Amino acid sequence: MPIIQAQGLTKTYRVFQKQPGLWASVRGLFRRTYKEVRAVADVTFTIEPGEMVAFLGPNGAGKTTTLKMLSGLIYPGAGSARVLGFVPWERPDAFRRQFSLVMGQKNQLWWDLPASDSFNLHREVYSLPKEDFQRTLGQLTEMFGVEKLTRQPVRELSLGERMKMELIASLLHEPKLLLLDEPTIGLDVIAQVAIQRCLKEYNARRGVTMLLTSHYMRDVEALCSRVLVIAQGRLCYDGPLAGITDRFGRYKQLRLQFAGEEAPSNLERYGAVTITGPVAELKVERDRVSSVLSSILDQHTIVDMSVTDPPLDQMIAQVFEAARQEPAAT
Repeated sequence: MPIIQAQGLTKTYRVFQKQPGLWASVRGLFRRTYKEVRAVADVTFTIEPGEMVAFLGPNGAGKTTTLKMLSGLIYPGAGSARVLGFVPWERPDAFRRQFSLVMGQKNQLWWDLPASDSFNLHREVYSLPKEDFQRTLGQLTEMFGVEKLTRQPVRELSLGERMKMELIASLLHEPKLLLLDEPTIGLDVIAQVAIQRCLKEYNARRGVTMLLTSHYMRDVEALCSRVLVIAQGRLCYDGPLAGITDRFGRYKQLRLQFAGEEAPSNLERYGAVTITGPVAELKVERDRVSSVLSSILDQHTIVDMSVTDPPLDQMIAQVFEAARQEPAAT
């Protein structure tokens, strides 16, 4: 049975519309004007057990709203969902014991207390047997490499160390589903890589299902083979990560190093070009790569060459832009 089944999820907010000007502000005290903002519109997808799925979108696209509906924190305006076999907004205890929601900008640990005290409180909240709790805590602190930090006040930890403690707290009751909302936000590259490694290892060990939102494409590439892309509240892509390149990567990037001190000056006819000394970088349509390379090789001597896809974040940005323009086209 799928871990998550979302069908037509929709959420609309009624937002106060402030009018410009002093007198309009005074009138607004007695007669308010509202507008409806659709945060999520008819979102449908299914996630199977053990999958690690990225949920991508620009700010305000509806990612966090969707996660909050799936975790039961807010009610949808329309549509339905079953998570772990439950309707999430009914919030039964059996459901809440089987998932965790980790938000990179929210803290669940007590700031002035050691993380171990928050872990023990977590044990009491979930009524975890002491032996099971100690075993799980030992495994998690070893995997995250923070065995010696659990007695240190949370406020004294680095941002990366705090996030590791947050993840440990979310995994102590051994959930089957982990909802991650930007877990590496603000972290440096070293901390990001450490978090990615631990999450991937935990998924391999326990088979926990993960739904991840992140603005860092390194997180997505390191952890997820499937991507959901949401823009303007609507799901506009659901498929393999590699499929984004096939569908939206219209261009290839060619990096050519020519013999001599300067690259030829007549490369603009092949596409957009940037020249730095003997090195030229071209942006060429995928179906023209072979003919362009053949033409250049016939005329010039090349000492080094590479052909790559554009960076993933650029292609994701194209997905967002295509979704933004779609309503205007219709």
